[in-house]
Amino acid sequence: MTKGIVGFKVRNYKDIEPTLLKLRSHAMQYPGFVSAENLVSDVDSSVVVMISTWETVENWRTWLKSRITKDLLRQDKELAMEKPRVTAYRIMPTAEWR
Repeated sequence: MTKGIVGFKVRNYKDIEPTLLKLRSHAMQYPGFVSAENLVSDVDSSVVVMISTWETVENWRTWLKSRITKDLLRQDKELAMEKPRVTAYRIMPTAEWR
């Protein structure tokens, strides 16, 4: 499993909610999509992230490279204080932590 993370530094987190909803709806159409959730920092409400779960990192990358995803991330230039940060992590089972 892979966690895809798209982070934003925004002027008002309420303004970014429609874009996050569109990103999630678009992701749901892709093979390998499992779930998504949006988080707002408790310390700094200008920091907002969408964390999506995918079966493979390839599934996530396919979604990320899509024209619609790129367009949605570009639309946020007016709302965001800086370019979105995008990264992915593989889920590591705790049995491997010895």
